[in-house]
Amino acid sequence: MNKISPQSLLAKKANGEKFAVLTAYDATFARAVDQAGIDVILVGDSLGNVLQGHTSTLPVTVDDMCYHTACVNRGTETALIVSDLPFGSYNTIDDTLRNATALMQSGAHMVKLEGGQWLAESISLLTERGIPVCGHLGLTPQSVNTLGGFKVQGRDEVSARRMITDAKTLEDAGASLLVIECVPTELGERISEALSIPVIGIGAGPKTDAQVLVLHDLLGISRRLPKFVKNFLTEAADIPDALTRYREAVERGEFPGPEHSFS
Repeated sequence: MNKISPQSLLAKKANGEKFAVLTAYDATFARAVDQAGIDVILVGDSLGNVLQGHTSTLPVTVDDMCYHTACVNRGTETALIVSDLPFGSYNTIDDTLRNATALMQSGAHMVKLEGGQWLAESISLLTERGIPVCGHLGLTPQSVNTLGGFKVQGRDEVSARRMITDAKTLEDAGASLLVIECVPTELGERISEALSIPVIGIGAGPKTDAQVLVLHDLLGISRRLPKFVKNFLTEAADIPDALTRYREAVERGEFPGPEHSFS
């Protein structure tokens, strides 16, 4: 199979083909995810929750992300690897460039940042220097303390329009992908239609261009499973079968269903 690239994902959106994204944090699971045909592996700072036992992503460091990115890279042949810049690592332009470079040198193919219009300059600078970027809007876990908890975002028209504006700004700045988390289905659809780049939903309804889940959630072994999660292992023969079932359900538009979405 050919290596997945931002350009091939853009072509999938243009052709109306949905694709699946899944987190992985080590070489063994990365290999399983890759072999299941999943197009994008996210080395998420969610490792703070599912691997390190923290109650948030805030304690995760750049060194943590570089270590796990390198592990995932060694287990991956085809999938595009996107790695999170963790909390506090992109507050300034200098920090952003230095830490994004470290992730790319560890094996990432793209970096992900949480935030809206204030990131435009950083995204432009990164892409000019050969570092592809994925944005992240909606429920941004690194901002959980200012958001007042893990709550659905964009339910009123004012905040919905602001998020659409932010999304367009990130695209104009050069972002290649955008994750939107915990927003109403209608808003997920509006953002996907407003952008030319692929929009990846998590708790954003079935109308986005792609879906992402945390690996440990998909396997039903996290401490707490959010509403937008389906345990694909319960109907599968084994873990590789569960990963394949997830990909196929996303590609067919069967996941997420109404029970996994917000209004």
